[in-house]
Amino acid sequence: MLKNKFIDGICMFVMALALAVTVFFMKGESAGLTPASAAPGYENRLFDKSRVHTIDILINDWDGFLENASKEEYTACSLVIDGEVFSHVGLRAKGNNSLRLTEEYGLDRYSLKVEFDHYTYGSYYGLDKFSLNSSFQDNSYMKTWIAYDMMEHMGVPTPLCSYVWVRVNGEDWGLFLAIEEPEESFAKRSFGADFGKLYKPDYKSLNEDNADVHLRYTDDDFDSYDNIFRNAKFDITDDDKRRIIEALEILASGENLEAAVHVDEVLRYFTVQVFVVNMDSYLGRTGHNYFLYEEDGILSILPWDYNLAFATYSLGMPDPVNDAALYVNYPINTPASGEIMKNRPLYHHLMKNDEYYRQYHDCFDYLIESYFESGYFQQFIEDTRGMIAPYVERDPTAFCSYEDFELGADTLRNFCLLRAKSVRGQLNGTIPSTIAAQSEDKSSFIDASSVWLPDMGEIADLKD
Repeated sequence: MLKNKFIDGICMFVMALALAVTVFFMKGESAGLTPASAAPGYENRLFDKSRVHTIDILINDWDGFLENASKEEYTACSLVIDGEVFSHVGLRAKGNNSLRLTEEYGLDRYSLKVEFDHYTYGSYYGLDKFSLNSSFQDNSYMKTWIAYDMMEHMGVPTPLCSYVWVRVNGEDWGLFLAIEEPEESFAKRSFGADFGKLYKPDYKSLNEDNADVHLRYTDDDFDSYDNIFRNAKFDITDDDKRRIIEALEILASGENLEAAVHVDEVLRYFTVQVFVVNMDSYLGRTGHNYFLYEEDGILSILPWDYNLAFATYSLGMPDPVNDAALYVNYPINTPASGEIMKNRPLYHHLMKNDEYYRQYHDCFDYLIESYFESGYFQQFIEDTRGMIAPYVERDPTAFCSYEDFELGADTLRNFCLLRAKSVRGQLNGTIPSTIAAQSEDKSSFIDASSVWLPDMGEIADLKD
């Protein structure tokens, strides 16, 4: 039996101290503590951008996996990531046109999706899923890398990425870009433990109207928004669906937009989106390739899929548009035809608001000054090029030659620098910034005769 006459007081003090510590950690973020979800272990491991990482895929029947890649079915494997072994991991091929065309041309270099919790409750230092991007139609190996860096620079929640040298059963397979998949780990890291809902709106058929993919309000029927709701990344309720529909209804009105849209963040997203001239996107004919985030009824649009950015979407089509001058000087105020713009309310209605229009131009001014005119971009792309060049040179499954890579990297750099000059001119009023004005006067266009867009990569490269 304890005899200490102070024991009751000591116990009460310890209990009070424990309670205080608990409350402190519950409120720690407001007290300056960084929550673990905001700095997960995987961020400074696989997604350390300063070096090329290594992944060895250990799989029983790799030939069988490749033969059935188009089915996009998961197969169990082990991964050795920078020397650490992770077992019972799910692996499958991924992609739409890239997967179909890779198979059609008799190639094996598929983009891959890795899921740590497909068979077990495992993770990679908190990461549930990532993809390995094959750099399809990207001879520079850097289109997605640069676009994501620009998004991150502008403060847009962006998937982490890093370069990875991939082996399969000990045999070299090639240089890929590892990309954090926007699912639970991404949401936790970007928005905190109490994150909202995440969707990847996409069409079943491009021939349909796809109003929901374009974020257009039609009615209050849940079925009218199937392209959004069936692509929810987390379980959703009827209340979650109602919040999305209510936000789209406000967006359709063009008024009180801050009640439905994270305006500042969305404007920063569109700044980069328009700069990189990504036609296979929300602002293009397809209207997809983005993630939609909703929290408390407020919508944000998040970046995804940039292998066809920098004006390379049309390459390989029956009547390709390879006019570099057109895309280097592509108008920042009307980055698509009127028919498309009127059906993209998340951009169109923001631009109709004078305050948001000015804010959009301020975002462009910041991007051009801090990312390009400062010299940051030139140093970043050259550092990247120096880091990955030795791996590209010995990439056994590359879609292009090493000489094509060098040319592609040069072309990407030159396109961006010329594009930055044109955007500066559009902001200053010396270059027309709308499709209509440009159709009447191209005399002040930045000369882009040194750029041949197919050098960044096109479908024809697959035939070589």
